[in-house]
Amino acid sequence: MNFKKTMIWAAAAMMLASVTACGDKNDIADSGAAIDNGSGAASVSEAEDAAIGENTFIITLYPDIAPISCENFEKLVNDGFYNGLTFHRVIDDFMAQGGDPQGTGMGGSENSIKGEFESNGVTNTLSHQRGVVSMARSSDPDSASSQFFICYTDDSFLDGNYAAFGEVTEGMEVVDNFLKVERAISSSGEQSVPTTPIVMDKVEMISDDENGNPRVQVIMQEFLK
Repeated sequence: MNFKKTMIWAAAAMMLASVTACGDKNDIADSGAAIDNGSGAASVSEAEDAAIGENTFIITLYPDIAPISCENFEKLVNDGFYNGLTFHRVIDDFMAQGGDPQGTGMGGSENSIKGEFESNGVTNTLSHQRGVVSMARSSDPDSASSQFFICYTDDSFLDGNYAAFGEVTEGMEVVDNFLKVERAISSSGEQSVPTTPIVMDKVEMISDDENGNPRVQVIMQEFLK
């Protein structure tokens, strides 16, 4: 691991957030490469996919790889949990993290889930590569709840310790644009706090892909001035 990744990892271990059963939140997430992963039917939005909008991206879920994480994410999407929440932590050459109702990295949803990764006794073949979506968590391996992150680069040093469960399959350029937002220095000393809120306006299930994998459409509010 190079020096930059070492420093990122140290910051991630302290800051990346997720939710625990008792409401404690704190840590990072997992990701992986595109993998065929057919599984049960997802809820389908009435607004079916035409060409996706300018500020829209699509996440494909892989329940064959991380069924618990995917089920939890789908439930939160169907409950409207993510509507209006932000990406509160954006780091160059690393990842964008969101899904915290507090917007601070210390919040989460009501329930926490089992961490689906190797160091927690669960095989997960999805590596943290560009576009992969993974669950954030605290030092407790079973503390993930609603917070997730999207990898910008090869973050495979996270493999085995975070639950990668999906991938941005359309509109990754929108996620890249988060990096154009001015960011302030966080309490841990990283330049990661957007000074303009990066808000998920509407997050909804759309039709499954051709392999039966559930898909999520994320429509962002305008965040580039």
